[in-house]
Amino acid sequence: MLTRRRMIAISAAMAASSWVPAAWAKPASRLWTGQALGARVSIRLDHPQAEAVAARVFAEIGRLENILSLYRADSALSRLNREGRLESPPFELLECLSIAGTVHKASGGRFDPTVQPLWALWAEAAASGMRPAQAEIERTLRKTGWEKIRLSPDAVVMEPGMALTLNGIGQGYIADRVVVLLEAEGLNDILVDAGELRALGGNPEGGGWPVRLEAGGRVSLRQRALATSAPLGTTFDQAGHDGHILDPLTGGPVRTAWRSVSVSAPSAAIADALSTAACLMPDQASIDAVISRFSDARCEAAAALDKARRA
Repeated sequence: MLTRRRMIAISAAMAASSWVPAAWAKPASRLWTGQALGARVSIRLDHPQAEAVAARVFAEIGRLENILSLYRADSALSRLNREGRLESPPFELLECLSIAGTVHKASGGRFDPTVQPLWALWAEAAASGMRPAQAEIERTLRKTGWEKIRLSPDAVVMEPGMALTLNGIGQGYIADRVVVLLEAEGLNDILVDAGELRALGGNPEGGGWPVRLEAGGRVSLRQRALATSAPLGTTFDQAGHDGHILDPLTGGPVRTAWRSVSVSAPSAAIADALSTAACLMPDQASIDAVISRFSDARCEAAAALDKARRA
């Protein structure tokens, strides 16, 4: 079974607080843990009503899971995938899919949430220690294609056999929504790690939140999000050749030039989707061309894969 180590961590302080990371050991700082999106969730708050705020955060994450998650059989997304049609879709599902559609268009179709049937095909074959036959891939490709999705406030409709995945954008979207909730609670200087990073304000010690990039080097996040995708970070095969990011044009794992790509943007959902799309691009110029279509987004690092590992 494919696994990926993921953690959601939320560190927040009141705008008027003197909170700094060293204060986490003090009684005013409290820690809560749970599960969401198949990952461990950690929330640490320095706030006079920390327990109530943490409860509302967990409730919001749970509510969003009930809409966006593939891990829950009764989520709105799972029901859509099962039935091919979802009447009166939740606003959050429509918004997330609309953002996905924007990145799909900007990336020339390389970012495509309709690859879920292909992902299921590869995962099933991998469970048997095999790769899908080319004929199976070609048959499954006919069940994909963003142009076959119909979005409206009344319904989301797909053709028979299709299914969607939000794994390339959902974590970022949830990070954005959690930040909105915490901001409404009157908090500032927040860093949310939902697999992708989203900062509201900066580091309580001053400046931005220092973040070490997977490719090396650092960035400072203030009022900004950062997402990193690594095509071979999770693989279908034990040898580590068939990565989890699928090319919607070929139906197979992307034969990538990149070990990892990190993208920053004002929105974590945008950064998340763009970092995934960037892994499907052949060169830095192509990455920059896609990212430049989004206001104030930029590629922070694109680490090339060792030639020996390229297919």
